[in-house]
Amino acid sequence: MPDLPRKKVGIVSCSGEEIPEGTVTRLVALKVLEELRPADTVTICLPLFLAGGEADRAFAKFYPTIAIDGCDRRCAARGTEMYSGKPAASIVVSELVAKKGLEKPQGKRRLNDAGLHAVDVLAVQAAGLVDGLLQTHWNRTTGAQEGTGLPVVQTPIQATCSCGSGIPVQDIVVNGQTVTLIALPLIFRQLFDAGKPASAETAQELLETVKVYNPFPPAEDEAYSAVLVREYSAFCEREGAVK
Repeated sequence: MPDLPRKKVGIVSCSGEEIPEGTVTRLVALKVLEELRPADTVTICLPLFLAGGEADRAFAKFYPTIAIDGCDRRCAARGTEMYSGKPAASIVVSELVAKKGLEKPQGKRRLNDAGLHAVDVLAVQAAGLVDGLLQTHWNRTTGAQEGTGLPVVQTPIQATCSCGSGIPVQDIVVNGQTVTLIALPLIFRQLFDAGKPASAETAQELLETVKVYNPFPPAEDEAYSAVLVREYSAFCEREGAVK
């Protein structure tokens, strides 16, 4: 398999500003990204994601995401599912505030004390979801990852965007339709470095590997295979003939 970047969790929050809960979502996301789990998370920009941000959509297809929504309209969760796949976990601020018996947040641009308290409570819950998705266990007493002794980062750092997640993608045209394939450049590089030419034998391996990260109907295998071999052949020519 290709040597893909280290697994992280994408955090996508709603952009609603008409209710206080929308502000809570953004502050929860920032707290997780910058303070609680900075090494394990990246931010996904919802407006860019919906507008066709290739890197954000590629990240959300390959890595788990947590959608943080302010209300039951679930714009972040629905947008993620529409373009990349159902989020691995979802938080709805209005529902959890009621479930946990917290005071309703007030203030759109500047939250009141109840709103700030809700941010702290929900950020801890979101961090727990990150741990579960990465199968990481944190010792609450020592404030470190169990088995490593690595402390929880207490000082804020700049949040990392999924645009820089390092997952390469490549567009190909299959049956007249442009398709974006995740990790295709890495797959090509792996085969090339292994000295495999653009042959019938390599075509099958190429197809099977691509389908690990980019599922498509079996009926389209032949069409995809022909295009992939052609693209891999062009890759080999650019890099120099495989010996």
